[in-house]
Amino acid sequence: MTEATTTAARTKRPNYIASPFGWPNFEVPNFGSPTMQVPEAFREIAEKSVAHAKDNCEKAKAVAEEAATHLKNIYTTAAKGAADYNLKVIEIARTNANAGFEYAEDLLGVKSLSEFIELSTAHARRQFEAMAAQTKELTELAQKVTTDTTARGLRYGDAKAL
Repeated sequence: MTEATTTAARTKRPNYIASPFGWPNFEVPNFGSPTMQVPEAFREIAEKSVAHAKDNCEKAKAVAEEAATHLKNIYTTAAKGAADYNLKVIEIARTNANAGFEYAEDLLGVKSLSEFIELSTAHARRQFEAMAAQTKELTELAQKVTTDTTARGLRYGDAKAL
């Protein structure tokens, strides 16, 4: 024998060994069983069901994207309103702090008890009037933010109802 045929004979495995671990290679015998044909009616129903499911998925995706965009707009409106409200609160705090410093300066110039009482009464009256005006401003601003945010939500709801 030549060296090539000897090497081939040594490396050749028997047909029944499929794995390197020595497990036998079993094939499922085909006993001539008939192949199963799916009727055309079932195939059409399955294709229509798949097409319908794809269509519903696309519609759901479109609605979800529209809702996400709408919610983004609502939250943007609400965030802008909250920022405006916070800026107004800061402005009011600055005004009240300045009024307090002015009152303290005025107190340094008081020479009598009657002048102190008059100054304190005037300051309290101004602060009460300012507080009433500031509360009114904050209430109006909060109502505007709520109305704007709700209006965005209603526009989306009305559009969906149509």
